[in-house]
Amino acid sequence: MMTKEQFIKEIEAHKHEVMNKVTTDAWRNKYHIMAPMGWINDPNGLCYFKGLYHVFYQYSPLDAKGGLKFWGHYTSPDMVNWTEHEIALYPDIAADVDGVYSGSAIIHNDEMYLFYTGNVKHEGNHDYILTGREQNVIMVKSSDGFNFSEKQVLLTNEDYPKNMGLHVRDPKVWEEDGMFYMVLGARSVDNKGYVLLYQSTNLTDWKLLSVPAGGLDDMGFMWECPDTFKLEGKDVFMFSPQGIDAKGLKFHNVYQSGYAIGSFDESKHVLNLGEFDELDRGFDFYAPQTFINHDGRVIMYGWAGVPDAIEHKNPTIENEWQHCLTLPRQLVLKGDKIYQLPVDELKAMRQSEIAMNNLSLGEKKEIELFENYAFELNLEFTNSTKFRLTLREDLKLSYENGIFTLALGESGYGRDERSVAVDTIENLHIYSDHSIVEVYLNNGAEVFTTRIYNKEVDQNLVLEGEGQVNLVKWQL
Repeated sequence: MMTKEQFIKEIEAHKHEVMNKVTTDAWRNKYHIMAPMGWINDPNGLCYFKGLYHVFYQYSPLDAKGGLKFWGHYTSPDMVNWTEHEIALYPDIAADVDGVYSGSAIIHNDEMYLFYTGNVKHEGNHDYILTGREQNVIMVKSSDGFNFSEKQVLLTNEDYPKNMGLHVRDPKVWEEDGMFYMVLGARSVDNKGYVLLYQSTNLTDWKLLSVPAGGLDDMGFMWECPDTFKLEGKDVFMFSPQGIDAKGLKFHNVYQSGYAIGSFDESKHVLNLGEFDELDRGFDFYAPQTFINHDGRVIMYGWAGVPDAIEHKNPTIENEWQHCLTLPRQLVLKGDKIYQLPVDELKAMRQSEIAMNNLSLGEKKEIELFENYAFELNLEFTNSTKFRLTLREDLKLSYENGIFTLALGESGYGRDERSVAVDTIENLHIYSDHSIVEVYLNNGAEVFTTRIYNKEVDQNLVLEGEGQVNLVKWQL
């Protein structure tokens, strides 16, 4: 087992070797959070504490393909301007020697508490599903958000229900009516996904309260990254189930991330869930996490990637880095549907503006519009039953016969197309960065996130279809 000091020395040596390749890569994004080098995945420990937003994240500094996990750390006063900090958590004790896995933050009594899963894999002939693995819930706390206490192991395999396998992880903690609660995602011995609910009076001593949901035949073998919060007084359960089959236009990634509107019974022993729906229809979205902002907004970040995806690639591996996070999104509930809105703070990134009104889609138009790929584009449609937009060489956004489709060519590196059924398209709101695009349909009713790797800057937007469109483009 390595110490923190040994890790620091090894990481610094690796940084000296690779940073020139990382920082000179044209696909490094301008305004999306990335790891300084290596690999980034799940956002962790999201919170607002003492005037700063904190985003921790799963970080493999030594391997762009995803190796031993640490917790990286960024802060921002405004969710726009970010400062990188030294690694927050290292896999440096016996209970997390094989990885500081995902977790969450809670602010209590003017201190930040971080909870995470410490991963341990024993040597030997193990499948690491039923044998050979420890999944430990570990807590640290901080009075300033940067210096952390000694690690305290709170839960081990012995504290989980006997019908669960050895995949139990990703604690999300919250306070409600003077009591603390923690959900953990789990995989049962018969390969079904569950959520476990624990309760505490002091954030240290935890007892299993219930197994409120899971065991469904068509909802996968593992429920990762569970999260629960309220919108408009309704319980929302957000999670990332693994092992769901594709259904029509839905669930085409190897693993999914989504939500169900639910309701806990009074004792919190049963969580009744409605229909599961995807949060993002694109190729690159997984492991979202929320936090409640100081102004009451529910804000979500996601990982712009998917684990175990083999059908598409990220060429940045050759330059010693891979993946990024999504933009922060405010979640709003309308009926039983979540709408995702880029947070208002992002408007501060806007620079030069170009606006065009009442453009007819009846004739194909090619407009020279883009200086580079860091831009925001908003399009408002009128009387348009079909259209096709082409930008960034081979990114095609089309709508016809009630189906909206995002399609990529060579720039997708294996990403082909994803679609969703919608009655009409009123607007598209697009955030483009050097190697990622986020597309918000109809004020966030549907969202598509995809990585994209262009070799040249295509300055043109091509429009064709029916009806009219007003557009505004901001350089970012």
